[in-house]
Amino acid sequence: MNMIMFMLTMSFLITAILTMLNLWLAQTTPDSEKLSPYECGFDPLGSARLPFSIRFFLVAILFLLFDLEIALLLPLPWATQLDSPITTLTWTSMILLLLTLGLIYEWI
Repeated sequence: MNMIMFMLTMSFLITAILTMLNLWLAQTTPDSEKLSPYECGFDPLGSARLPFSIRFFLVAILFLLFDLEIALLLPLPWATQLDSPITTLTWTSMILLLLTLGLIYEWI
């Protein structure tokens, strides 16, 4: 019970501090320099709204998808020390097979 009260107290304290800091700091309105798409001091040479190739988005989405899915395999070294490592190996193989099939499907 003491741990729960400590966590609640700390969360309320942090929330109060962050709220007071937000209200205390100056709220300035941004000028035209801050609202421009480039803040490096140079005038933009072209439009900032150039169209991207769909292949760029496909590669980016595939990277995010497989990067997040690989995170499922991070606890594997600890899972092999469980009572039944065969179950762990089976689930790992299924995840890798599913990822491989998804990559082949997207590549085709």
